Amino acid sequence: MSTPIQKDTLTFLKSLSKNNDRDWFAKHKDEYIKAQENMIAFSDELLTIMRKHDLIENTSGKDVLMRIYRDTRFSKDKIPYKTHFSGGFKRATNKLRGGYYFEIAPGKSYAAGGFYSPEKEDLLRIRKDISGNYDDWKKLLKNKTLVNTFGEIAGDKLATAPRGFEKDDPAIELLKQKNFYFMREFSDKEVLDPSFTKDLNQTFKNLRVYFDYMSDVLTTDANGVSLF
Repeated sequence: MSTPIQKDTLTFLKSLSKNNDRDWFAKHKDEYIKAQENMIAFSDELLTIMRKHDLIENTSGKDVLMRIYRDTRFSKDKIPYKTHFSGGFKRATNKLRGGYYFEIAPGKSYAAGGFYSPEKEDLLRIRKDISGNYDDWKKLLKNKTLVNTFGEIAGDKLATAPRGFEKDDPAIELLKQKNFYFMREFSDKEVLDPSFTKDLNQTFKNLRVYFDYMSDVLTTDANGVSLF
């Protein structure tokens, strides 16, 4: 049975964005719990159908959904609550790389997947592959499924060539990438549609051509020998 995101869930988030303090939240705790339960049920259903095409490490929708409470200990911004619901799916085993993420907020909902702030060793391995196999990367980034679903690769860039790479490298613009992920935005109408669970699942599924390539890059050495 389909578990769509409810209009009341977006309404709660909209109200929270205007009243982001602990007193208001305490008075509206029942509304939060209802919205949270809706998002857990939605995440449970999404997890179930995603497991039909990928190995996912998360155990439940509750495990997928992230906390709405902000950690303000080391932040100048002391607003106590996030104004969105978000969830992440971790692919199982060391050989399946890449992660799925979604964020639900009025007028600001999106899905994303890929590699955000990769570890130093992974980042270097990615850049070496880009420089050495640029034709493969050009072909990958022109993949119709990726382009039609997400458009271009997203993420911040360096202002100049990364250390160890030449400024005149044909792949220099791609080498400047600090993050390597794709993102797709959704309207409130799309989020509230009963088909959204299937649409979000298909959006994530469309990342597989990218994840399959990147998993190979990040789990094998230059000779194609498995690192695990």
